[in-house]
Amino acid sequence: MGQLYDVAKEIADRIRAKCDRKVDLCVVLGSGLGAFVDALDNQVVIPYAEIEGFPTSSVHGHAGNLVFGQLNGKDLVVMQGRVHFYECGDLKRVTLPVRILYCLGCRRMIVTNAAGAANPAFNAGELMLITDHLNMMMAGSPLIGLNEDKFGERFPDMSEAYNHEMSDILRQTAKSLGILLREGVYCASHGPEYETPAEVRLFQKLGADAVGMSTVPEVVVANHMCMKVAGISCLTNKAAGLSETKLSHAEVMECGRKVAKDFVNLLREGVAKML
Repeated sequence: MGQLYDVAKEIADRIRAKCDRKVDLCVVLGSGLGAFVDALDNQVVIPYAEIEGFPTSSVHGHAGNLVFGQLNGKDLVVMQGRVHFYECGDLKRVTLPVRILYCLGCRRMIVTNAAGAANPAFNAGELMLITDHLNMMMAGSPLIGLNEDKFGERFPDMSEAYNHEMSDILRQTAKSLGILLREGVYCASHGPEYETPAEVRLFQKLGADAVGMSTVPEVVVANHMCMKVAGISCLTNKAAGLSETKLSHAEVMECGRKVAKDFVNLLREGVAKML
């Protein structure tokens, strides 16, 4: 007990030695969504590879940078890319960055991801506010094992995994900008293979509106530490069985580029209201 806390705190201290800004809000960027950092002023960019002990991603579209910056003169920190369970097979390692961000002072988090649209009414190129999630990663929970009391209690409540107040800000911001913002349940599977049409039909019956390979472990850990969370999915394709073509990561990246303007505008204006 306490070992994970000590590791996270030690890595956070290494980051503070490079940039000692006080941050309360962090943003985690998914595949192809790294353009948001261009909206930040007074940037300090620290590659994950230069932070001893910080998990790094091998996936194309994840730049692998911790970016401290400002919006309207107020500080925040951005994870430009994340590590996935399918890369390392260790949920505690996948979620270690969230623990580190907590040790840096973050108490609010916006998670983003690229996802497939499982709801037939949703289309590629649209954004979806995550209102709840399904954990279908079949890998258990990142909280399995001895509880880290310094982070949170043994049995964290998940009835409001996605904070209503933060979600309302994103909802209202999208409306004011004239951006279509779908709302729905995000379902996480472990990947790296895309879901089969049968799996998508199962997830639909369980209430899924979008499917992806990330986010849920980070949200579980954030809630364990009583962090407030909001989430946005960029719907980069129709899910298997709904798509007329075979799925590919290139398609995900290309759609991410096409929706970048709306995504960046929504995040920039929404985050600015939260700071």
